[in-house]
Amino acid sequence: MIDKKTFKLSIIIPCYNEKNTIKEILKKIDQSLKNYEFSKYEILIIDDFSNDGTKEILKDFSNNDKIQIYYHDYNLGKGAAIHTALKYITGDITIIQDSDLEYDPFDYYKLLVPFFETNADIVYGSRFLGGGKYVRIHFFWHYLANKILTFLCNLFINLNLTDMETGYKVFKTSALKSIHLKEKSFSFEPEVTIKLAKKNYKFFEVPISYNGRSYEEGKKIGLKDAFIALKTIILYSFKG
Repeated sequence: MIDKKTFKLSIIIPCYNEKNTIKEILKKIDQSLKNYEFSKYEILIIDDFSNDGTKEILKDFSNNDKIQIYYHDYNLGKGAAIHTALKYITGDITIIQDSDLEYDPFDYYKLLVPFFETNADIVYGSRFLGGGKYVRIHFFWHYLANKILTFLCNLFINLNLTDMETGYKVFKTSALKSIHLKEKSFSFEPEVTIKLAKKNYKFFEVPISYNGRSYEEGKKIGLKDAFIALKTIILYSFKG
């Protein structure tokens, strides 16, 4: 178990063209951390070559000693942003926080409880368990694709996850660093799940709130990513 009083939290924020939300998500993270009295933490923002003004907004946070900002010279993808962050994180527990407003930082404590009270190595926040404050109704085809990908992933790794594609993934940092990650895009999600499951780490799920965006509001994942995820599941399920 992780000591609630002494642990350090690393928050990774992959960010690409989020000028409308990046300030608000950082404000919510700050409010959540203060609410739950988490004082030992670091925030690592990886700007994945934004071109909408996000980089200029991030400069306002460059003097905050709790926030580290790294910039990619090319748009590489969510997985690549996480690869960059892993070079610098120093916390005991690592949480991945999307830079939009789909996931609520006030769910942090709920996500961290299994580390404090059990021998959890990985905790996924599920949009489908029920018990969150709210869940915006999903696009049907996104929901169906998620269920199919989660089912196939479970089939190969013998788990019963309800939401493999969730954006809220939380890890003991030692577990996350024990695997070699290759996928640069959203295919990071099945890759990290399969590789950690193969090492017999202990997974937990907790219900979370979810305020999903439309494409008009900035949602980036699409049908192409579902096929890439399917390919990733097959590749790493059969790879030694």
